[in-house]
Amino acid sequence: MTITQLQYVLAVAEHKNFTQAAEKCFVTQPTLSMQIQKIEEELDIIIFDRSKKPIQLTEVGQKIVEQAKNIVNEADRIQDIVDQQKGFIGGEFRIGIIPTIMPTLLPMFLNNFIKKYPKVKLIIEELNTSEIITKLKNGHLDAAIAATPLEEEKIKEVVLYYEPFMVYVPESHAKFDKSELEIDDLNVEEILLLQDGHCFRDGILNLCKNRNLAKDYKFQLQSGSFETLIRLANEGLGVTLLPYLHTMELADKEKSKLRHFKDPKPSREVSLLFPKNELKKHIIDALQATIQGVVRGAIAFQNVDIISPLAKNNKGA
Repeated sequence: MTITQLQYVLAVAEHKNFTQAAEKCFVTQPTLSMQIQKIEEELDIIIFDRSKKPIQLTEVGQKIVEQAKNIVNEADRIQDIVDQQKGFIGGEFRIGIIPTIMPTLLPMFLNNFIKKYPKVKLIIEELNTSEIITKLKNGHLDAAIAATPLEEEKIKEVVLYYEPFMVYVPESHAKFDKSELEIDDLNVEEILLLQDGHCFRDGILNLCKNRNLAKDYKFQLQSGSFETLIRLANEGLGVTLLPYLHTMELADKEKSKLRHFKDPKPSREVSLLFPKNELKKHIIDALQATIQGVVRGAIAFQNVDIISPLAKNNKGA
């Protein structure tokens, strides 16, 4: 049994198709099938039920796949040990970032990081939180940046910063003259929200402690763009909430419509996520230090109340 054979098993388990798995592994389908058959013969068991479409793992096959993930990860760790011993920070590094963080945070740290660590090849994907969790667990991402806590058993979270929510209030709104707002000043029925699948939306609904929009409201809009929400708010169609870093690039006219919450300021916790096996930890540490170095000067709020993206519970910080 070889590491390569186990990698073939993992590929078939993921794609549930021998041809697609072979393409992923850059081998021919007969080669991949033959190597998996060798493992099955060696162990005297069947890993995949080939009679089903798509191909399914057998009961023992599921257990083998879980162990194969551990073995392949531990084999990859050998290269990590060598790199760290040599002080080498380089190679391919795959990172996922959620859409409400990517446009503001990435320009803040990317140039600094690639200048300081030119041998690291960053592969960056914009993904929602559920996609990030799946890809981290399947080994298709080395790390990710998302709102936390997520409470995923196999994923470690290291907090990068706390980002307050800002309220964007049009001049025609009854609360426009208030310099600071409280949660009770908001009516969930008039908040323009991001569409389902965004954890920022879930955080706002948790903040308002109400997950149901009114059935008789004039209209319901759920956009994937903060810019769209701002334009609609400018038309007097409601208010919207924005993450603090997003507000830094607004024009002065738009900044005049921003309102802070009173202390403790409702905020989201933004963390660096990575599998608990901590592969490529030396690059993860470099990424963490770079991001915290540039964000530290931009966000100086201390008295915050962390609003969880999960439906279960919130936590203070």
